[in-house]
Amino acid sequence: SNTPVMLELRIRACHVYGRFTAKDNRPPAFRLQDAMNRPVRDTDRIVLPPANFQHEVEKIERRLPAAIRWLKEQRLNEFLGGTSGDLGIVVQGGLYNTLMRSLHRLGLADVFGRTELPIYVLNVAYPLIEEEIVGFCADKKAVLMVEEGQPEFIEQAFNHILRRHGLATRVIGKEVLPMAGEYTGAVLFEGVQKFLDEAGHGRPHVALLPEPVREAADTLADVIPPRPAGFCTGCPERPIFSAMKILERETGPVHVSCDIGCHLFSILPPFNIGNTTMGYGLGWAGASAFNVRGAKRTIAVMGDGGFWHNGLNSGVVNAVFNENDNVLLVVDNNYSAATGGQDLPSSRADNPVRSTRHPIEQAVRGVGVKWVRRVRSYDVETMKETLHEALTTEARGPKIVIAEGECMLNRQRRERPERRRAIAEGREVVEARFGVDAETCTGDHSCIRLSGCPSLTIRDNPDPLREDPVAFVDESCVGCGNCGEVAHAAVLCPSFHRRDIRHNPGPLARAWHGLRRRIILALAGAGPDAAGEAA
Repeated sequence: SNTPVMLELRIRACHVYGRFTAKDNRPPAFRLQDAMNRPVRDTDRIVLPPANFQHEVEKIERRLPAAIRWLKEQRLNEFLGGTSGDLGIVVQGGLYNTLMRSLHRLGLADVFGRTELPIYVLNVAYPLIEEEIVGFCADKKAVLMVEEGQPEFIEQAFNHILRRHGLATRVIGKEVLPMAGEYTGAVLFEGVQKFLDEAGHGRPHVALLPEPVREAADTLADVIPPRPAGFCTGCPERPIFSAMKILERETGPVHVSCDIGCHLFSILPPFNIGNTTMGYGLGWAGASAFNVRGAKRTIAVMGDGGFWHNGLNSGVVNAVFNENDNVLLVVDNNYSAATGGQDLPSSRADNPVRSTRHPIEQAVRGVGVKWVRRVRSYDVETMKETLHEALTTEARGPKIVIAEGECMLNRQRRERPERRRAIAEGREVVEARFGVDAETCTGDHSCIRLSGCPSLTIRDNPDPLREDPVAFVDESCVGCGNCGEVAHAAVLCPSFHRRDIRHNPGPLARAWHGLRRRIILALAGAGPDAAGEAA
């Protein structure tokens, strides 16, 4: 029918993965090579006025009926549950599993999804198939419409179709379910229960949680703090926002225009950096109006993925053209990290089917940016000084800071197997780990507030005379060194230390270790016997 098809997924479905069996690939009847070798010109297919009016006629008279016939033949919408009864449920396909959990909790379905309630699963929300709707609702006095979002398009369409066919079936939807917000298991549990009460189902009420579980949940909610999403351990973007947080103490708050990507976690604690977010690659475009002489300069934050997707044109080129005097911070982590680590034009790795190694610096200089700085993202002090320079320099025009540091997830995926293989082969391998000296830690925990690293936590103070817990680096540390960099840049306590774990040490490394140990014991005042044992 030449009808485009859009597959829309709920956000929760996008956060899971699984396996399924697929058919073997089949070559299409019309390939790209065919379109290129035998180009077809058809002006009737161009979607421009006034031709679009003719397209509408074709869509209603030919394409839509053809699509509906195909949907019925393929049975993409499902009829599940019981086949009798005067109540039913209509649910969007993406909400089916959540609905079944609620029915199971209400005692109306088993763990395998078997239920006596008739359920019409709308895997295809548009176009609606009148024949299926009328057939499902004809013998029902009421149906529950589980439609997430608003306005309630499907509910209105159902009412229109049923009344046009002379059916008095009541469609209950937003009366018992919220107009806005996510339809979680708890929301559907309460909504289904209200629907059954209103429809006179006559079943006993069931609590959402058993009393002991509810009491435990209330107790835990008082003592366990919320944990918002954040950067991964060792993420190269964390020190960038630590530097911005430290800089904020000197310059005061500035307007920060954020972008889509991992770096958007900066809007959450402990950083709380970011005033606006418009869209992928639109970080600097979103701040383009803030170009007023005499006011503080703004900072736009953009990832390398957003930069190549949209930011180079909508942000950088427009900033040059309009003589924007603000600052762009490009987070260059070598990949489109937030979507799975795909390569980009600026990626450093060789790619057999893509052209990489095109530096962001060359791209921005090529369109006219003159003030450009590159900074290693883990160097918190230099990052702070560079941003301070960008905000205070007398130079006019767009200013771009490129923060370079490889995505730690991709880096660990590459280095860990190599490290394990080297250790197994007996080669010498050195791993850096960081720690906190409990005797010198003041218990202020500014290091935690300025970095938010998941590996940086607290534990009881070993000093019985001090009550404040001390900072502690757990075993998930990947040795990025951000905690120590932050402590140095923010002039915090000197309690951080680095230790190198050496696997398969060679003779020279063993000799150096023995010498260091003898010196340390001697300086500590240990006797000659202890020094001799160290040798």
